[in-house]
Amino acid sequence: MIKLSIITINYNNAEGLQKTMKSVFAQTAEEFEYIVIDGASTDESKEVIIQYAHQFDSPTLRLKWLCEPDNGIYHAMNKGIKMAQGEYVQFLNSGDLLATQDVTKKMLRDLESKEQKTKNKDKIAILYGNMLKSLPKGILCDRGLAGKQPAMIDFIRGTINHSPSYIRRSLYDKYGLYDEKLKIVSDWKWFLQVVVFGEETTAYADIDVTIFDMHGISSTNHALDKAEREQVLSELLPAAVMADYKQWAFPIEQMKRLNRYWLTRKLVWWMERGLFKWEKWTKRK
Repeated sequence: MIKLSIITINYNNAEGLQKTMKSVFAQTAEEFEYIVIDGASTDESKEVIIQYAHQFDSPTLRLKWLCEPDNGIYHAMNKGIKMAQGEYVQFLNSGDLLATQDVTKKMLRDLESKEQKTKNKDKIAILYGNMLKSLPKGILCDRGLAGKQPAMIDFIRGTINHSPSYIRRSLYDKYGLYDEKLKIVSDWKWFLQVVVFGEETTAYADIDVTIFDMHGISSTNHALDKAEREQVLSELLPAAVMADYKQWAFPIEQMKRLNRYWLTRKLVWWMERGLFKWEKWTKRK
């Protein structure tokens, strides 16, 4: 079995697609296949795919592609999953780049090392690395949860970064494909169902895997992101639990940040003790 399928979806982004495909075909690893799903673009995207298909027609790098209409991002991703033969899949959408020429080799090596250390090979459901974001003030290295097994609180506003994740393909048979009714948070919903409710184990590699295109819909449409998340959580959580998360999720995140540092942790502790004693004193009166 092929170890990895890298899947790129694209629509009318020929320039970004060319950059993405170039970064994939530059990889030194050979244990993967590459799948490009184009939504019948009206720009030069199809020509870009054909150009690379002819240029890199070799037995070591397998390229599959489709150019046909689809019903959105997650419909295209689901097409890619159905075409994939790799044990794991990675989504690298047009405009996103693999960080270095040897990053796929590094991730596959890390995956193999982790598999050898566990008796249950299927235990590694998702291996994820770092995602680099190009911002006006420089490059931000987003390590996500950096090895912490995700909990419900981590998914209220956050998620597992999608592009640097190696996802065991059999999980899509077990939990289903991406919800095509959602526009931008279906991968978040899928991770939530698999990792939190399904209790599948994640693993982390401190490797810079992808350079994320900050101009995509998930980065720019914050209102839709928030609305879809609330819709999903309302469907999956009891109303009382949802109310608690809406009220306390942000204060909990603040306390988690403060607890990282000894001084702020002590200051908050002394303030809380002082307020607690003051409240007891005023009640006595």
